[in-house]
Amino acid sequence: MKIAVVAANGKAGQLIVEEAVKRGHDVTAIVRSENKTQAQHLLKKDLFDLIKEDLAGYDVVATAFGAWTPETLPLHSKSIEHFNDLLAGTSMRLLVVGGAGSLYVDKEKKVRLVDTAEFPADYKPLASAQAYELDLLRTKKDLNWTFVSPAAEFIPDGARTGEYILAGDFFTVNEAGESKISYADYAIAFVDEIESGKHIQERISVLGK
Repeated sequence: MKIAVVAANGKAGQLIVEEAVKRGHDVTAIVRSENKTQAQHLLKKDLFDLIKEDLAGYDVVATAFGAWTPETLPLHSKSIEHFNDLLAGTSMRLLVVGGAGSLYVDKEKKVRLVDTAEFPADYKPLASAQAYELDLLRTKKDLNWTFVSPAAEFIPDGARTGEYILAGDFFTVNEAGESKISYADYAIAFVDEIESGKHIQERISVLGK
């Protein structure tokens, strides 16, 4: 498959690229600086400067874009609008590295993890921005999107076990009562979804066994 990974130089982006290249896919890293990934190709360009012609011919566009400061958090939603402008009405799929805060904790889908008292206050602004990003995606009826949420504890340097649990819209724990996954195992699940394309216009979540 021909895959473009936007914001590929970040930790998640690098591991997604690595996993995809290992499996024999043709990968382009779209970054603003030098390529720090194993991608075979490089497009040096800002996400918001991308035009339709830049993405023509790809099967999948994966975005690991992240913004962390109060003034840049709205860029999460702005990126979705931009990708919609570029990809809506085409056969290309958009896979988004999402967050865990938007996972529901009640059957009625009224309370999200970010809304609970236990959710760390420092992470609420980012989690709320990513939750709104998902809400916005759900309105895009002509875009072949998939939003991939990690577990609540997302471990940058955790082990690559090769195993994970695939879940959906609800906060889920494993048999040990834990919600955690390494970036490496998340990348495996992410590329599995790239290959399968089973969850179009859906949010999935993944956690370690």
